[in-house]
Amino acid sequence: METFDVAIVGAGPAGSSCAAFCSLAGLRTLVLERETFPREKVCGDCLNPSSWPVLDRLHLVQRVRTLPHAKLGSVEFIAISGRRVIIDLSSGEESEIAIKRSLFDMLLMSRARELGTQVYEETTVTALTSNNGWTIETARGATFAARTLVGADGRNSTVARLCNLLPRPARERVALQAHIPLPPGFGDRIVLQFLSEGYSGQAPVNHDELNLCLVSNPSKLPALRHWAEKQFGLQQDYQWHTITPLTRAALAPARDKLFLVGDAARVVEPFTGEGIYYALRSAELAAQAIVKVIRGNHDVDPASEYAEAHAAIYRGRLWINRLARAAVLSPRITSFLIHVARTQPILRSLTAKIVTPQL
Repeated sequence: METFDVAIVGAGPAGSSCAAFCSLAGLRTLVLERETFPREKVCGDCLNPSSWPVLDRLHLVQRVRTLPHAKLGSVEFIAISGRRVIIDLSSGEESEIAIKRSLFDMLLMSRARELGTQVYEETTVTALTSNNGWTIETARGATFAARTLVGADGRNSTVARLCNLLPRPARERVALQAHIPLPPGFGDRIVLQFLSEGYSGQAPVNHDELNLCLVSNPSKLPALRHWAEKQFGLQQDYQWHTITPLTRAALAPARDKLFLVGDAARVVEPFTGEGIYYALRSAELAAQAIVKVIRGNHDVDPASEYAEAHAAIYRGRLWINRLARAAVLSPRITSFLIHVARTQPILRSLTAKIVTPQL
Protein backbone atom coordinates (compact mmCIF):
# COMPACT_ATOMS: atom_id res chain seq x y z
CA MET A 1 0.00 0.00 0.00
CA GLU A 2 1.42 3.37 -1.07
CA THR A 3 1.72 6.06 1.58
CA PHE A 4 1.50 9.79 0.82
CA ASP A 5 1.94 12.96 2.83
CA VAL A 6 -1.45 14.17 1.59
CA ALA A 7 -4.32 12.55 -0.31
CA ILE A 8 -6.76 14.88 -2.05
CA VAL A 9 -10.19 13.71 -3.20
CA GLY A 10 -11.38 15.73 -6.20
CA ALA A 11 -9.37 17.32 -9.02
CA GLY A 12 -11.39 20.48 -9.64
CA PRO A 13 -9.86 23.92 -9.04
CA ALA A 14 -9.68 23.36 -5.27
CA GLY A 15 -8.18 19.88 -5.41
CA SER A 16 -5.69 20.43 -8.22
CA SER A 17 -4.44 23.77 -6.91
CA CYS A 18 -4.06 22.32 -3.40
CA ALA A 19 -2.11 19.43 -4.91
CA ALA A 20 0.08 21.80 -6.91
CA PHE A 21 0.91 23.88 -3.84
CA CYS A 22 1.65 20.76 -1.79
CA SER A 23 3.91 19.39 -4.52
CA LEU A 24 5.66 22.75 -4.83
CA ALA A 25 6.46 22.44 -1.13
CA GLY A 26 7.99 18.99 -1.67
CA LEU A 27 5.19 16.86 -0.24
CA ARG A 28 4.33 13.45 -1.67
CA THR A 29 0.87 14.20 -3.02
CA LEU A 30 -1.99 12.05 -4.31
CA VAL A 31 -5.19 13.13 -6.11
CA LEU A 32 -8.16 10.79 -6.57
CA GLU A 33 -10.75 11.92 -9.14
CA ARG A 34 -13.89 9.96 -9.99
CA GLU A 35 -14.26 11.41 -13.51
CA THR A 36 -12.02 11.55 -16.57
CA PHE A 37 -10.64 14.92 -17.63
CA PRO A 38 -11.31 17.03 -19.57
CA ARG A 39 -14.92 17.29 -18.51
CA GLU A 40 -17.42 20.11 -18.19
CA LYS A 41 -18.81 21.24 -14.85
CA VAL A 42 -21.97 23.16 -14.00
CA CYS A 43 -20.56 26.62 -13.40
CA GLY A 44 -20.86 30.22 -14.55
CA ASP A 45 -17.30 29.88 -15.91
CA CYS A 46 -16.33 33.35 -14.64
CA LEU A 47 -12.85 33.86 -13.23
CA ASN A 48 -12.92 36.63 -10.63
CA PRO A 49 -9.98 39.11 -10.64
CA SER A 50 -9.09 37.90 -7.14
CA SER A 51 -8.00 34.62 -8.73
CA TRP A 52 -5.03 36.12 -10.59
CA PRO A 53 -2.65 36.44 -7.60
CA VAL A 54 -3.22 32.77 -6.68
CA LEU A 55 -2.68 31.67 -10.28
CA ASP A 56 0.47 33.78 -10.38
CA ARG A 57 1.85 31.88 -7.39
CA LEU A 58 1.21 28.67 -9.37
CA HIS A 59 2.98 30.23 -12.40
CA LEU A 60 -0.14 29.75 -14.49
CA VAL A 61 -1.25 33.26 -15.42
CA GLN A 62 0.13 33.28 -18.95
CA ARG A 63 -1.01 29.73 -19.62
CA VAL A 64 -4.56 30.61 -18.56
CA ARG A 65 -4.54 33.62 -20.85
CA THR A 66 -3.46 31.53 -23.83
CA LEU A 67 -6.56 29.31 -23.47
CA PRO A 68 -9.73 30.30 -25.36
CA HIS A 69 -11.64 32.73 -23.15
CA ALA A 70 -13.67 35.93 -23.16
CA LYS A 71 -12.57 39.14 -21.49
CA LEU A 72 -15.56 40.65 -19.71
CA GLY A 73 -16.14 44.39 -19.79
CA SER A 74 -19.47 44.95 -18.06
CA VAL A 75 -22.33 43.46 -16.06
CA GLU A 76 -25.87 44.10 -17.27
CA PHE A 77 -28.73 43.65 -14.80
CA ILE A 78 -32.15 43.18 -16.41
CA ALA A 79 -35.29 43.48 -14.29
CA ILE A 80 -38.50 41.54 -14.84
CA SER A 81 -39.92 44.67 -16.47
CA GLY A 82 -37.01 44.79 -18.91
CA ARG A 83 -35.30 47.80 -17.34
CA ARG A 84 -31.54 47.53 -17.59
CA VAL A 85 -28.59 48.78 -15.54
CA ILE A 86 -25.09 48.38 -16.99
CA ILE A 87 -22.01 48.52 -14.76
CA ASP A 88 -18.53 48.60 -16.23
CA LEU A 89 -15.93 46.17 -14.94
CA SER A 90 -12.28 47.02 -14.44
CA SER A 91 -10.06 46.57 -17.46
CA GLY A 92 -6.37 45.71 -17.75
CA GLU A 93 -4.35 42.58 -17.11
CA GLU A 94 -6.31 41.53 -14.04
CA SER A 95 -9.78 41.92 -15.50
CA GLU A 96 -12.55 39.35 -15.16
CA ILE A 97 -12.64 36.62 -17.78
CA ALA A 98 -14.88 33.66 -18.59
CA ILE A 99 -13.32 30.33 -19.49
CA LYS A 100 -14.80 26.86 -19.89
CA ARG A 101 -14.21 24.64 -16.90
CA SER A 102 -13.11 21.76 -19.13
CA LEU A 103 -10.10 23.86 -20.15
CA PHE A 104 -9.38 25.57 -16.84
CA ASP A 105 -9.64 22.46 -14.68
CA MET A 106 -7.54 20.42 -17.10
CA LEU A 107 -4.80 23.04 -16.93
CA LEU A 108 -4.76 23.00 -13.14
CA MET A 109 -4.66 19.22 -12.98
CA SER A 110 -1.85 19.14 -15.56
CA ARG A 111 0.10 21.65 -13.47
CA ALA A 112 -0.25 19.45 -10.39
CA ARG A 113 1.05 16.48 -12.40
CA GLU A 114 3.99 18.52 -13.72
CA LEU A 115 4.98 19.26 -10.14
CA GLY A 116 4.98 15.58 -9.16
CA THR A 117 1.45 14.89 -7.96
CA GLN A 118 0.19 11.37 -8.64
CA VAL A 119 -3.30 11.66 -10.15
CA TYR A 120 -5.70 8.75 -10.53
CA GLU A 121 -8.77 9.47 -12.65
CA GLU A 122 -11.91 7.30 -12.79
CA THR A 123 -11.28 6.48 -9.14
CA THR A 124 -14.17 6.65 -6.69
CA VAL A 125 -13.49 6.71 -2.96
CA THR A 126 -15.68 4.20 -1.12
CA ALA A 127 -14.35 4.14 2.46
CA LEU A 128 -12.19 6.23 4.78
CA THR A 129 -10.53 5.15 8.01
CA SER A 130 -8.84 7.57 10.39
CA ASN A 131 -6.07 6.22 12.65
CA ASN A 132 -3.30 8.78 13.18
CA GLY A 133 -3.56 9.31 9.44
CA TRP A 134 -5.96 8.05 6.77
CA THR A 135 -6.60 4.86 4.87
CA ILE A 136 -8.51 5.40 1.63
CA GLU A 137 -10.32 2.59 -0.17
CA THR A 138 -11.54 2.90 -3.75
CA ALA A 139 -14.10 1.18 -5.96
CA ARG A 140 -11.27 -0.26 -8.06
CA GLY A 141 -9.94 -2.14 -5.07
CA ALA A 142 -6.85 0.03 -4.60
CA THR A 143 -6.05 1.24 -1.10
CA PHE A 144 -3.89 4.23 -0.20
CA ALA A 145 -2.50 5.60 3.05
CA ALA A 146 -1.96 9.29 3.74
CA ARG A 147 -0.83 11.32 6.70
CA THR A 148 -3.39 14.05 5.88
CA LEU A 149 -6.61 14.10 3.85
CA VAL A 150 -8.25 16.87 1.81
CA GLY A 151 -11.88 16.86 0.72
CA ALA A 152 -12.05 18.86 -2.51
CA ASP A 153 -15.01 17.05 -3.99
CA GLY A 154 -17.70 19.69 -4.07
CA ARG A 155 -20.99 20.52 -2.42
CA ASN A 156 -22.03 16.85 -2.25
CA SER A 157 -18.63 15.85 -0.88
CA THR A 158 -18.02 12.11 -0.60
CA VAL A 159 -15.33 12.81 1.99
CA ALA A 160 -17.78 14.76 4.17
CA ARG A 161 -20.43 12.08 3.71
CA LEU A 162 -18.10 9.19 4.62
CA CYS A 163 -16.99 11.15 7.70
CA ASN A 164 -20.65 11.75 8.69
CA LEU A 165 -20.27 15.50 8.28
CA LEU A 166 -22.46 16.26 5.27
CA PRO A 167 -25.61 18.25 6.13
CA ARG A 168 -28.96 17.10 4.83
CA PRO A 169 -29.54 18.91 1.52
CA ALA A 170 -32.38 21.34 0.96
CA ARG A 171 -33.61 21.18 -2.63
CA GLU A 172 -35.02 24.69 -2.71
CA ARG A 173 -33.36 25.63 -6.01
CA VAL A 174 -31.93 23.89 -9.04
CA ALA A 175 -29.48 25.15 -11.67
CA LEU A 176 -29.32 24.23 -15.34
CA GLN A 177 -26.32 25.12 -17.47
CA ALA A 178 -25.36 24.76 -21.12
CA HIS A 179 -22.93 26.15 -23.66
CA ILE A 180 -24.89 27.45 -26.64
CA PRO A 181 -23.92 29.30 -29.84
CA LEU A 182 -23.00 32.90 -29.04
CA PRO A 183 -25.81 35.20 -30.20
CA PRO A 184 -24.69 37.81 -32.77
CA GLY A 185 -23.70 41.11 -31.18
CA PHE A 186 -23.79 39.80 -27.61
CA GLY A 187 -20.54 41.61 -26.80
CA ASP A 188 -18.24 41.27 -23.80
CA ARG A 189 -20.86 41.53 -21.09
CA ILE A 190 -22.21 39.36 -18.29
CA VAL A 191 -26.00 39.39 -18.22
CA LEU A 192 -27.95 38.72 -15.03
CA GLN A 193 -31.59 38.62 -16.11
CA PHE A 194 -34.42 38.28 -13.62
CA LEU A 195 -37.72 36.68 -14.49
CA SER A 196 -40.78 35.74 -12.49
CA GLU A 197 -39.59 32.09 -12.53
CA GLY A 198 -36.02 32.78 -11.34
CA TYR A 199 -32.96 34.21 -13.05
CA SER A 200 -30.60 33.60 -15.95
CA GLY A 201 -26.87 34.22 -16.03
CA GLN A 202 -25.20 34.63 -19.42
CA ALA A 203 -21.53 35.15 -20.31
CA PRO A 204 -19.45 34.48 -23.44
CA VAL A 205 -16.65 31.97 -22.88
CA ASN A 206 -14.92 32.44 -26.25
CA HIS A 207 -15.66 33.88 -29.69
CA ASP A 208 -18.30 31.24 -30.45
CA GLU A 209 -20.02 30.07 -27.26
CA LEU A 210 -22.21 31.51 -24.52
CA ASN A 211 -22.47 30.05 -21.04
CA LEU A 212 -26.19 30.02 -20.22
CA CYS A 213 -27.29 29.30 -16.64
CA LEU A 214 -30.80 29.08 -15.26
CA VAL A 215 -31.63 29.10 -11.55
CA SER A 216 -35.10 28.46 -10.17
CA ASN A 217 -37.23 26.54 -7.72
CA PRO A 218 -37.90 22.99 -8.99
CA SER A 219 -41.57 23.73 -9.66
CA LYS A 220 -40.78 26.76 -11.82
CA LEU A 221 -37.78 25.33 -13.66
CA PRO A 222 -39.74 23.94 -16.66
CA ALA A 223 -41.19 27.40 -17.36
CA LEU A 224 -37.77 29.02 -17.06
CA ARG A 225 -36.30 26.45 -19.41
CA HIS A 226 -39.10 27.12 -21.90
CA TRP A 227 -38.23 30.84 -21.73
CA ALA A 228 -34.59 30.06 -22.52
CA GLU A 229 -35.51 27.81 -25.44
CA LYS A 230 -37.63 30.56 -26.96
CA GLN A 231 -35.19 33.36 -26.13
CA PHE A 232 -32.16 31.64 -27.64
CA GLY A 233 -33.77 29.44 -30.29
CA LEU A 234 -32.91 26.13 -28.61
CA GLN A 235 -34.50 22.78 -29.33
CA GLN A 236 -36.55 21.19 -26.55
CA ASP A 237 -34.09 18.28 -26.39
CA TYR A 238 -31.07 20.57 -26.00
CA GLN A 239 -28.47 19.05 -23.68
CA TRP A 240 -28.43 20.73 -20.24
CA HIS A 241 -26.33 19.94 -17.19
CA THR A 242 -27.93 20.22 -13.78
CA ILE A 243 -26.86 20.59 -10.18
CA THR A 244 -28.56 20.70 -6.79
CA PRO A 245 -28.43 21.83 -4.03
CA LEU A 246 -27.08 25.23 -4.95
CA THR A 247 -26.07 25.97 -1.38
CA ARG A 248 -25.97 24.15 1.93
CA ALA A 249 -24.80 24.75 5.47
CA ALA A 250 -21.09 25.48 5.84
CA LEU A 251 -18.86 22.87 7.48
CA ALA A 252 -15.91 23.34 9.80
CA PRO A 253 -13.06 23.44 7.25
CA ALA A 254 -10.55 21.52 9.36
CA ARG A 255 -10.37 18.96 12.12
CA ASP A 256 -7.22 17.17 13.13
CA LYS A 257 -5.71 15.89 9.85
CA LEU A 258 -8.76 16.48 7.64
CA PHE A 259 -9.09 19.64 5.56
CA LEU A 260 -12.06 20.71 3.42
CA VAL A 261 -11.54 23.17 0.57
CA GLY A 262 -13.73 24.88 -2.01
CA ASP A 263 -17.40 23.87 -2.12
CA ALA A 264 -16.75 20.92 0.18
CA ALA A 265 -16.33 23.43 3.02
CA ARG A 266 -18.65 26.29 2.09
CA VAL A 267 -20.88 26.74 -0.94
CA VAL A 268 -21.40 30.33 -2.06
CA GLU A 269 -24.25 31.62 -4.17
CA PRO A 270 -23.39 31.20 -7.88
CA PHE A 271 -24.88 34.65 -8.52
CA THR A 272 -21.72 36.26 -7.13
CA GLY A 273 -19.31 34.49 -9.49
CA GLU A 274 -16.74 34.02 -6.71
CA GLY A 275 -16.76 30.24 -6.38
CA ILE A 276 -13.56 29.55 -8.31
CA TYR A 277 -11.64 32.17 -6.34
CA TYR A 278 -12.75 30.66 -3.03
CA ALA A 279 -11.69 27.23 -4.32
CA LEU A 280 -8.22 28.44 -5.30
CA ARG A 281 -7.53 30.49 -2.19
CA SER A 282 -8.86 27.96 0.33
CA ALA A 283 -6.76 25.29 -1.38
CA GLU A 284 -3.64 27.42 -1.06
CA LEU A 285 -4.31 28.06 2.63
CA ALA A 286 -4.96 24.37 3.27
CA ALA A 287 -1.69 23.45 1.55
CA GLN A 288 0.19 25.85 3.81
CA ALA A 289 -1.39 24.21 6.87
CA ILE A 290 -0.66 20.70 5.60
CA VAL A 291 3.01 21.54 5.07
CA LYS A 292 3.19 22.57 8.74
CA VAL A 293 1.48 19.33 9.83
CA ILE A 294 3.89 17.17 7.85
CA ARG A 295 7.04 19.03 8.86
CA GLY A 296 5.96 19.52 12.47
CA ASN A 297 7.45 23.02 12.63
CA HIS A 298 4.57 24.98 14.11
CA ASP A 299 3.67 26.73 17.34
CA VAL A 300 -0.03 27.07 16.51
CA ASP A 301 -2.26 24.14 15.56
CA PRO A 302 -2.29 24.20 11.74
CA ALA A 303 -5.92 23.04 11.55
CA SER A 304 -7.08 25.90 13.77
CA GLU A 305 -4.90 28.34 11.86
CA TYR A 306 -6.41 27.19 8.57
CA ALA A 307 -9.95 27.48 9.95
CA GLU A 308 -9.29 31.09 10.99
CA ALA A 309 -7.70 31.98 7.66
CA HIS A 310 -10.55 30.27 5.83
CA ALA A 311 -13.12 32.34 7.71
CA ALA A 312 -11.19 35.51 6.88
CA ILE A 313 -11.61 34.88 3.13
CA TYR A 314 -15.36 35.28 3.49
CA ARG A 315 -15.40 37.93 6.20
CA GLY A 316 -17.13 41.06 4.99
CA ARG A 317 -18.41 39.30 1.86
CA LEU A 318 -21.04 36.85 3.08
CA TRP A 319 -23.64 39.63 3.16
CA ILE A 320 -23.32 39.62 -0.64
CA ASN A 321 -24.05 35.92 -0.60
CA ARG A 322 -27.16 36.44 1.53
CA LEU A 323 -28.34 39.30 -0.66
CA ALA A 324 -27.80 37.21 -3.79
CA ARG A 325 -29.73 34.28 -2.30
CA ALA A 326 -32.64 36.59 -1.48
CA ALA A 327 -32.47 37.91 -5.04
CA VAL A 328 -32.80 34.42 -6.47
CA LEU A 329 -35.63 33.43 -4.15
CA SER A 330 -37.46 36.73 -4.78
CA PRO A 331 -36.63 38.01 -8.30
CA ARG A 332 -39.18 40.80 -7.92
CA ILE A 333 -37.15 42.26 -5.02
CA THR A 334 -34.05 42.33 -7.19
CA SER A 335 -36.03 43.86 -10.04
CA PHE A 336 -37.02 46.64 -7.65
CA LEU A 337 -33.34 47.20 -6.82
CA ILE A 338 -32.62 47.50 -10.53
CA HIS A 339 -35.34 50.12 -10.85
CA VAL A 340 -33.89 52.24 -8.03
CA ALA A 341 -30.27 51.66 -9.10
CA ARG A 342 -30.40 54.68 -11.38
CA THR A 343 -30.42 56.89 -8.29
CA GLN A 344 -28.96 54.60 -5.61
CA PRO A 345 -25.51 52.93 -5.95
CA ILE A 346 -26.67 49.55 -4.61
CA LEU A 347 -25.79 47.40 -7.60
CA ARG A 348 -22.59 49.33 -8.26
CA SER A 349 -21.41 48.75 -4.70
CA LEU A 350 -22.33 45.07 -4.94
CA THR A 351 -20.46 44.62 -8.22
CA ALA A 352 -17.40 46.55 -7.01
CA LYS A 353 -17.20 44.44 -3.87
CA ILE A 354 -17.35 41.18 -5.83
CA VAL A 355 -14.71 42.10 -8.41
CA THR A 356 -12.22 43.87 -6.13
CA PRO A 357 -9.02 41.79 -6.25
CA GLN A 358 -7.76 40.19 -3.04
CA LEU A 359 -4.31 38.88 -2.23
